[in-house]
Amino acid sequence: MTKLTMNRRTVLGVGIGAGVAMLAMPNVLRAQDKSLKVGVYGGYFKDSFDKNIFPGFTKATGIAVESVAEPTGEAWLVQMQQAAQAGQAPADVSMMSQVSMRKGQATELWAPLDLAKIKNSSNLLDRFINKYPDGRVAGIGAVSWFITLVTNTDVYKEAPTSWTALWDPANADKLGLLALVSNSFLLDVTAKTYFGGAQALDTEESILKVFAKLAELKPNVRLWYRDEAQFEQALKSGEIPMGQYYHDVTGLAAADGQPVRSTFPKEGGIQDAGSWALSKASQKTEEAHIFIDYMCQPSVQAVLSRKVGTSPTVRRETTDLNEKEFAAVSSDIEPIIPHYDMYLSKADWLNEKWTEMIAS
Repeated sequence: MTKLTMNRRTVLGVGIGAGVAMLAMPNVLRAQDKSLKVGVYGGYFKDSFDKNIFPGFTKATGIAVESVAEPTGEAWLVQMQQAAQAGQAPADVSMMSQVSMRKGQATELWAPLDLAKIKNSSNLLDRFINKYPDGRVAGIGAVSWFITLVTNTDVYKEAPTSWTALWDPANADKLGLLALVSNSFLLDVTAKTYFGGAQALDTEESILKVFAKLAELKPNVRLWYRDEAQFEQALKSGEIPMGQYYHDVTGLAAADGQPVRSTFPKEGGIQDAGSWALSKASQKTEEAHIFIDYMCQPSVQAVLSRKVGTSPTVRRETTDLNEKEFAAVSSDIEPIIPHYDMYLSKADWLNEKWTEMIAS
């Protein structure tokens, strides 16, 4: 179970690890004379795409896929930028984190996409279309996933219904929470739960009020975790019986008989996502549009949900996912969407305040 999270999500912001070495060993799916280099998160995620997604695309279009294992979102972004300056593209299309998407937009790294050539983009939820300030399309939602409120069912016989459980004095020394301001999105949770929503994160003055409220839950935290495996094991054993974790992985653990549950609080789960972006240095614009259009098909998004564990970026009703399959990866409750622009524009200040008010 942990292999899934460690390779899909942690790769976005923790360490480069073996990803760079893997760039030299792409997996090539042979087909006629058209090809496309596609960058995806390494490990389990790349393996799943190689097995369940890319062969179907090649069969349908005749375009061979050379899949490239990306290192961290930030490290891959730097590589892409440096390569583009030299007129090269390590990958034509890459799956990028939301903050990396925005950083790439700031340097015009992404070639604008033509929605007229991506007919299936009409299936997407609006929030999964990334745009430049002037309205040009910079990226298209590839996959999404949720961080939810998780509990050990032996310790908590009834599921909590609200994120307010994190602040409940009855849960002193019982929580496991993600350790970074930029991956826990606890500011967004606090803003939605106690301040009416994301507008509470628009100014530094209001953000400080959110920080102060968030700091009130510190006595309840047993572990601020970077190592997802450590919290997962403690959740299963009941040592740390409540916290925030990935909905899909928790569901897999429950299906394996572990005493854990994932709950979408009434305020919503935290939805994060990766987007497809086309390097401005790529010479494969036509193939890239065909690929992204293919990936926007509801049938392909449903395969991703079933085989990779991601939440659809298309409207639920366009897919053939049944109730159980949809619940395994998503929810109809309106999600909490991280205030990505804040994390980008105020990164240093947020880290400073997080260290001062939360991590100390």
